[in-house]
Amino acid sequence: MASITIRNLDEQLKAQLRVRAASLGRSMEEEVRHILRAALEASHTPTVNLAERIRRRFGNLGGVDLPIAPREPVREPTVPDTAPRTRDAGSAKRSATKRRHRE
Repeated sequence: MASITIRNLDEQLKAQLRVRAASLGRSMEEEVRHILRAALEASHTPTVNLAERIRRRFGNLGGVDLPIAPREPVREPTVPDTAPRTRDAGSAKRSATKRRHRE
């Protein structure tokens, strides 16, 4: 069996370990082995992502078949005018006059 040395262990932590070991009827060494074993076994539990958890929870209820909407062909993109549009004062005035006559 291998051995391990832990340096710079906080005195308060060591006291807590001693009390815990004594309350469980173990030596400090045995308690440390027990703590390490439990910590390492807990880290080996496989994590399940959200999608898998949802599948497990609702899988026995059955699926839902949704209709697939028909698709249209892709349209050609529109090309904007390359010449910049400028409005002179006269055209703005004419547009305002046309709007007034429509109302």
